[in-house]
Amino acid sequence: MNACAHCLNRREFLGLASGGLVGAAFSFTPALATGPQPEAWDPLRPFLTLGRKLTVQPLFMYSLPTRREQTSWKSWGGVQSEPAVTEEVARITKELQALHPKARFPLEILPVTKVTAVEDAKKAGEQDYDVTLLYASTGGGKLLRACLGLKPDALVFVRHQSGPVYYWYEALSTRYLQTGHGAPAASPSGESLNVHVDDVVVDDYDELLWRLRALFALKNFRGARIVALGGPMGKYAPDAPQLAQQRFGLKILTVSYDDFAPRLQRARADRDLIVAADHWARQYLALPNTRLETDRKFVVNAFILYRLFKDLMAENQAPAFTIQSCMSTIIPMAETTACLTLGLLNDEGLIAFCESDFVIIPPGLLLRYICGQPVFLHNSTFPHQRTVTCAHCTSPRRMDAKRYEPARILTHYESDYGAAPKVEFPIGQLVTFLDPEYSTPRWLGFKGIVKSNPFYAICRSQQDVQIQGDWKLLLNEARDSHWIMAYGDHLKEAGYAARKLGLQWVSLPNES
Repeated sequence: MNACAHCLNRREFLGLASGGLVGAAFSFTPALATGPQPEAWDPLRPFLTLGRKLTVQPLFMYSLPTRREQTSWKSWGGVQSEPAVTEEVARITKELQALHPKARFPLEILPVTKVTAVEDAKKAGEQDYDVTLLYASTGGGKLLRACLGLKPDALVFVRHQSGPVYYWYEALSTRYLQTGHGAPAASPSGESLNVHVDDVVVDDYDELLWRLRALFALKNFRGARIVALGGPMGKYAPDAPQLAQQRFGLKILTVSYDDFAPRLQRARADRDLIVAADHWARQYLALPNTRLETDRKFVVNAFILYRLFKDLMAENQAPAFTIQSCMSTIIPMAETTACLTLGLLNDEGLIAFCESDFVIIPPGLLLRYICGQPVFLHNSTFPHQRTVTCAHCTSPRRMDAKRYEPARILTHYESDYGAAPKVEFPIGQLVTFLDPEYSTPRWLGFKGIVKSNPFYAICRSQQDVQIQGDWKLLLNEARDSHWIMAYGDHLKEAGYAARKLGLQWVSLPNES
C-alpha cells in the first residue's frame, strides 16, 4: 500500500487531540502515514475531550487571634486555633477531591496553600496556575485584596452551614467586589476591584463547579485556532471576522480553495484512501437507526473530505474547522456536499461549522467548551405560539457525546445533491440556545424543549422546539440569522463567561 502524504496515523492524531489540540498549546510535527492505511474512522472511539486543563490553586486565608481579657479579641468564625486550621485544610482537601471526578473537563486542583500574610499570598501567586480559589475564613481586607489580585481569575468560597462559619461570610461585600457589568470598578476607598459578586460561592460545590467549567471554557475559547476553508465571513455582518479576532483573540487560519483543490484531486486519485473511505462508509451506514436515502457514493466522498479536513486541522494546530461556499464551490470539486463530513468531525469530538459565519462561530466555540458535547449551528425561524423551528443540513448525531441519534442520510436540501443527515433529536430533550446580535457585543441565551422532528421542505435536520420563558420577547430578536444549540442547560455558564468577555448578556425571563 502506498504512503499517503496527506494522512496522519491514528496514534499521532489522537495524541495531538487528547494532548491539547486547542489554542496555541501543542507542538506539531508533519507526518506521513506509517501504518498500512490512513487513520481509521472509528464510530466506537471515545468522544475526544478537547482543551488545555484548568489549573486551580486553593488558598486558605486565616488569621489566628490572641486572647485578651475584658475586650473583644476575635472576629466571627469557627477557625480560631491551629488544630482548627489543620482540620479545615483537611476538610477542604477532601471536598475538592470529591469535586474532581464530577468535573467532566480537564481540571487540576493543586494542594491547599495556607495564607496568613500578604507575603504568603505573593509567593503563592508566583506559581503557574489559572484560577485562585480563595477560602476566605478570617484575616483583614488588605490580605483579602492581595489574594484576589494574584491572577486575572479568582473565586471566593465562604462557609455558612457546610463547616465552621467564616468571618468573610459576613464581611464580604461590594466594598471588595464588582457589581453589574462593564469595566472593573473601584471600591469606595479607591482600590481596583477585579473580582465580581458572581465569583462568590457560599457552601455549594455545585455552584463552584459550574463556574470552574465556565472558566475552563474561557481559557480554551480565548485565542482559539480555527481553519477557514475558503476564508471567513459574517452573515449580515461583514466585520464579524475582524471583531472575532479583536474581541476574543481568535486565530482564523485561511486555506484557499486554490490550495485545497490539488490536495483534493490527489486524494480522489489515491486508491488506498478510496478503499478506506468505502470501508468507513460501510461502517457508518451499519450504525443502528441509520437509513441511506441518497447515492452511496456521496457518503464515500464525504469520508474523503473528512480525511482532508482533519489533515488541515492537524497541520494548522487547530481543534476547529469551518468552510465557506459549502453550498457551491466544494460540491463540484468533491462530488458531494460537506454536510455529512462536518457532522462526522463533530461526532468525533472535534469542532466543525458550515458557512464560515463568524457571527455565530464565537458563541459556538464557547458553548462547545462549556458543555463538552457537539453543538448544532442552525438557522432560526420566526417565533410563534411559543415555538421555533431549528434546521440545518449539518447536525451532529452524537449530541450527548455518547450515543448516535437516529438519522436518515439524504441529499443536501438546497442542492438536492450529496449527503446530509436528518438527525432525530429525542422528544422532550432540554436544549440551550445562544443567539448573538450580529457582530455587536450582545448575546441572547434561552432554553427550549424538543417537541418534534418534522420533515418540512427546509434543511434536513429540523426540530420544532418549545421556548422556555417569555417567548414573546424573542419577537424582537427575529434576525434571520444563525443560532447555536446544545443538549442540556448551560445558561449559567454562558452568562458568567459573557460577563468575563465584556459582552452584554440577555436571557429570557420566566413568563409573568
